[in-house]
Amino acid sequence: SAEGLMAVFSEFGELLDADPAAEQAQTLVAKLQQFITDNYYTCTREILKGLGQMYVMDERFKENIDKNGEGTAQFASSAITYYSTH
Repeated sequence: SAEGLMAVFSEFGELLDADPAAEQAQTLVAKLQQFITDNYYTCTREILKGLGQMYVMDERFKENIDKNGEGTAQFASSAITYYSTH
């Protein structure tokens, strides 16, 4: 469900002023990971980390995610990087 996925990114968009390492952002990363696992495939920390990088490196993903606010893809990516390395 792509809509459900974008709903999670819209929540990231609401946190743009926060620290990607903040609890609220980290909770959202866990929610994203669970959503992917429940709807697509088992999303391990390694897979999640790769997705986080792809969200900013792949222009199509970046553009789509940034519909929730300029910088959302980068913020989500930073939050994911923190999450998957701590």
